[in-house]
Amino acid sequence: MLAGATAHAAELKAVDAPPPSALELSDISGRVHRLSDYRGRVVLVNFWATWCEPCREEMPSLDRLQKQLGTRSFVVLAVNVDEPEARIAKFLSAMPLDFPVLLDAGSKLTRAWKVRVLPASFVISPDGRARYTVTGELDWSAPAVVERIAKLLPGQ
Repeated sequence: MLAGATAHAAELKAVDAPPPSALELSDISGRVHRLSDYRGRVVLVNFWATWCEPCREEMPSLDRLQKQLGTRSFVVLAVNVDEPEARIAKFLSAMPLDFPVLLDAGSKLTRAWKVRVLPASFVISPDGRARYTVTGELDWSAPAVVERIAKLLPGQ
């Protein structure tokens, strides 16, 4: 069972590794997204759930980051962990997001990526390698965070 992160100062932890496993999930509209489809871009993969208060709290900053860096070079993929589509749709009607929300029914991807606490995020560089991980809530629109992610963008 997953736990929600307690209130502590989460930070970007630098790593240099391949993603834990392939990502291939459908979004709430039924469109399939594969991590490989985004090769050449920076991808922020965020695992979350509507019942997770820190997850809900960080969503606006993820949306601001998507809007700030949201060129063809950057995308947020929010992986919802095993919740009914109706619950996710209700959440999205109250908090529209400018990035895809993917459905991990049965938590198969969540387990494959070894996510045990929500929210959990992975920043994947254009070459397909994980460059940062975060466990817990983070203000993704904080200038220092934006700067670190922007440095990964192609042409930077």
